[in-house]
Amino acid sequence: MTHEEIAEMLEEAGLPLAYDHFAEGESPDPPFICFLFPHSDNFSADNIVYAEFQDLNVELYTDEKNPELEDSLEAVFHSHELFWQKSEVWIETEKLYEVLYTMSV
Repeated sequence: MTHEEIAEMLEEAGLPLAYDHFAEGESPDPPFICFLFPHSDNFSADNIVYAEFQDLNVELYTDEKNPELEDSLEAVFHSHELFWQKSEVWIETEKLYEVLYTMSV
């Protein structure tokens, strides 16, 4: 999936969205989503890239735990037939939960 396709898919969640981060001072009130391609995980054959795979991180930020919102975002992933893994942390300095979805596209 291209950058534009990922952005279009994530817009289906109806939340503010940015690649990597919002500009200083322009971060919206939570909840919001950031996404990035931290690295590739390509498959090689005959000493060339045979198949390209980008790792994708989708970060959902909320100021309180919101299982319904997580379910709706996960429904977007399901509708696009994406396999994902999920982890969660509390960011004390920001007073935000980060729910991280990792996948390959």
